Amino acid sequence: MSDIKKVILAYSGGLDTSIIIPWLKDNYGCEVVAVAADVGQGAELSGLEEKAIKTGASKLYIEDLRKEFVEEYVFPTLKAQAVYENKYLLGTSFARPIIGKRLVEIAKKEGADAIVHGCTGKGNDQVRFELAIKAYAPSMKIIAPWRIWDLKSRDEEIDYAIEKNVPIALTRETNYSKDKNLWHLSHEGLDLEDPMNEPDYDKILEMGVSPEKAPDEPTYITLSFEKGIPIALNGEKMDGVTLIEKLNELGGKNGIGIADLVENRLVGMKSRGVYETPGGTILYHAHDVLESICLDKATAHFKQHVAVKFGEIVYDGQWYTPLREALSAFVDSTQETVTGDVKMKLYKGNIINAGVCSPYSLYSEEIATFGEDDVYDQTDSAGFINLFGLPIKVKALMDEKRAEKENK
Repeated sequence: MSDIKKVILAYSGGLDTSIIIPWLKDNYGCEVVAVAADVGQGAELSGLEEKAIKTGASKLYIEDLRKEFVEEYVFPTLKAQAVYENKYLLGTSFARPIIGKRLVEIAKKEGADAIVHGCTGKGNDQVRFELAIKAYAPSMKIIAPWRIWDLKSRDEEIDYAIEKNVPIALTRETNYSKDKNLWHLSHEGLDLEDPMNEPDYDKILEMGVSPEKAPDEPTYITLSFEKGIPIALNGEKMDGVTLIEKLNELGGKNGIGIADLVENRLVGMKSRGVYETPGGTILYHAHDVLESICLDKATAHFKQHVAVKFGEIVYDGQWYTPLREALSAFVDSTQETVTGDVKMKLYKGNIINAGVCSPYSLYSEEIATFGEDDVYDQTDSAGFINLFGLPIKVKALMDEKRAEKENK
């Protein structure tokens, strides 16, 4: 511990990172430089500098990473249609690599001896942060207090905060473990730890309302994409950050994007969480609809396999790996023609298709029509079926011959 003179702390101002500052001062006697990464958590950043300094940090960096977060992490994952275990849209997962990278950059600038994070030894985030740190500073020391201190629960953390006069904006009754950014808000802990407990959405939702409380009238929206990237809402071009903020507002108002799931954590256990991802859910739906007319069958089906692997890679914190980069290269090549408009109806938690068009559409009404046409010869299908079904026919004939021999 005596070798540690200065550390960089990934600081959110939440319970964990708030008490880590006095704990580091007590146990290491080191200078603590706090770093808060702005990935769209909004009001949570208010008053952080005063709080960090008051609890023992020498300074606080507040880094605005929103634009880079959206363009370099969110959109590549969206283009891949990557989802973890069919439901989780990876909100916390792809925010950690960019934060870890920035921690390293500041650690090098400050000449720090170690980087500190507040992740528990049970969670995925410890892996995500530390893999990002290893990618950019392979020899950097990492301190994870949750793996070494005597505190065993969030209740004990609250006791420690009270002892050290650290202000905290929660109580034992509202002490959910949360992570918020531009893309989502997660809720874990307390009554949610029992999968039999229905979430009290009136109490926990912050980005929107439950479907039951959404308006009785639907909201129509149109999203425009260019090469797989959303560029406009209802004909108005806007940057990615603004677009997601607008969709969060519209989706939240209509009860869109609430996911209650039990997921398989990387460290081996199952955990239950409730996620709010209103804007992201709309974007994934719209992008999927647009791909349905722009991608050929073979590419679309193979891309589904890639999406599963891509989701696992992001979830497991392996963003900075050759495989992720290679998969992104494949995904980018598939997006060259994913350009067009998608119209949707938002209604009480549902996203209902209301129209799609693209200059690169592979859908031909002339060929697909049930009416009369001059471009498709229906008699061609007989030969196709004979060839396509030949293996089935041959097996059936051989089975018949075998049965005849056995019955003689």
